[in-house]
Amino acid sequence: MEITPLSQDQESLQQLRKIFLTQAKYCQELDSPFMVRLCTLFAEHLEAGNSVSHNLLGMADTQEFWNVALPLRIAGALHALVLKDQCGKLKRVYPPDHKSVSGADLWQAVNHAMDEHADFIHPFLAHAPQTNEVRRCAALIPGFLTIAEKTKLPFTISELGASAGINQCWDSFAYLLDGQHWGEPSNGIVLSPQWRGNPPPQPVNIKVAERAACDLKPVDFRDPGERLRLLSYIWADQEDRFILTDHALAFLEKCNYPVDAEDISSWLPKRLGRNTEGHVHVIYHTIVWGYQEEEAKIANRALIEKAGKKATESSPLAWLRLEPDGKDPGAAITLTLWPGGREQSLGRADYHGRWVNWAG
Repeated sequence: MEITPLSQDQESLQQLRKIFLTQAKYCQELDSPFMVRLCTLFAEHLEAGNSVSHNLLGMADTQEFWNVALPLRIAGALHALVLKDQCGKLKRVYPPDHKSVSGADLWQAVNHAMDEHADFIHPFLAHAPQTNEVRRCAALIPGFLTIAEKTKLPFTISELGASAGINQCWDSFAYLLDGQHWGEPSNGIVLSPQWRGNPPPQPVNIKVAERAACDLKPVDFRDPGERLRLLSYIWADQEDRFILTDHALAFLEKCNYPVDAEDISSWLPKRLGRNTEGHVHVIYHTIVWGYQEEEAKIANRALIEKAGKKATESSPLAWLRLEPDGKDPGAAITLTLWPGGREQSLGRADYHGRWVNWAG
């Protein structure tokens, strides 16, 4: 997305404050009281008086404030300062020591960090936030089980918007779904979402014969700076997410699953053009589709549907996704399977994978 200058008038300032309040609402729904406080403080006190505020206001047209995720960019930058132990004043008011801190003291520390560490913060503001939410695999696994039960074939998998590539490892994690176990717990990662709705699919064996993934800007988690950036976008008071992601990155390092640095629109045709005879080719993604331009979304859907029309019983195509659909709560789990091309709503799941409401 192109970043364009913006005059710092009151109208744009008010619009930016609304964006922070909207982000605070989402953080409330996703159980991050600290992020609620932080975003609310920005909404209440944001001024054009320091270089970071100036930079925030100048990043995008008012219509694009939400699309470029400004609250998450600045929150990630501040968290990175704490993780690197570069700003003691900020670290003293951040989790786990934040609960007894007043709003005035927290905002004072944030202002201090923005003034004193602007050179560190500004590069963060130039990057779109990237996360790799491990627990989203808990929303995908019942979909994968559904595909395996229907096709009874090994998988060729292609993940879109894979970030660091953690969710390519979904078949190496263990799951507890409404009392049913799937996977091998010896890797130390067990995902157990709160289960709602219908019973999950019966556990069946899934063999992944070949896997690949793409991301426009893959996170090189072996690089300390990029690893820090990835972890910094995890909200500071959600230690369980932080620990889980850190463990998953350690496991990914052993697996060495690469992520191709390529746009979905150029990568997808190559994957769809592969000979997958004897396999089911599974295209999957989580909270990625909406970050594409509208024309790209239409074109990429058409690519998948065109490939689906060529699918056969011995070479089927599945499209599994967890994506927002304008409804609440959470995001929709959707599966389209060819031959046939029937689109099936499988249920809904929390954006961070805390719960799954299964329709099946």
